[in-house]
Amino acid sequence: MKRKIITTGDGSKTIQIEDWNEQYHSVHGAINEANHVFIKHGLLHFFNQFGHAELDSASHHNSLFDNNNQEISILEIGFGTGLNAFLTLIEAEKLKKTISYVGVEAYPVKQEEIEVLNYVDLISTQHQTKFELLHTSPWDEVITVSKYFQLKKEEKFFKDISAISKFDIVYFDAFGARVQPDLWTEDIFRLMYHAMKPSSVLVTYSAKGSVRRAMQSVGFEVERLEGPPNKRHMLRAIKR
Repeated sequence: MKRKIITTGDGSKTIQIEDWNEQYHSVHGAINEANHVFIKHGLLHFFNQFGHAELDSASHHNSLFDNNNQEISILEIGFGTGLNAFLTLIEAEKLKKTISYVGVEAYPVKQEEIEVLNYVDLISTQHQTKFELLHTSPWDEVITVSKYFQLKKEEKFFKDISAISKFDIVYFDAFGARVQPDLWTEDIFRLMYHAMKPSSVLVTYSAKGSVRRAMQSVGFEVERLEGPPNKRHMLRAIKR
């Protein structure tokens, strides 16, 4: 399928699949969407819940998990351009919290496409080498990207995930249900539910009623939250 690099509303670039009229990120802002959905309402929400700190506190980076230094495990459904992983790596270093990150991707993005993306320039030029390592590291091997961030990229289909009670947070960032409805079914969310620990969190940009019902049907407690710029809502699911 034909692909091209486009610039989104916040100046950051993403990949568009022209045959589907579908993008890897929101056309209204790739970085804004990733920060809002996955960092604020996923990663920092989880830290807030278990670190008893306020998300909007200026000192939250210093106060979270002071008495709890266990590793946090994250599963990303759709590693794609590595934007979510890159933002999470930077937060891990700010928080001084060790994160083990697994990114699942059936069709890895090509290196020549990665080189055109401008995430490093817009987010943190001092992390250039680490961003490159996210993409040049071998698949299906655990690598240490920084003191606080370990990565394993798994090249496989989402339906082949077999982990049990392993992850604290899931970033569900698959292509939309409009173009790939088979990725948003009860069967897929049941795999997610089994892969997650008790009290873990799943976040996604989608707010479709069918997606919410599929999550609820396998046991998730689901809440609808304010969406990223130019999108009304998103979903967060909790495994109680």
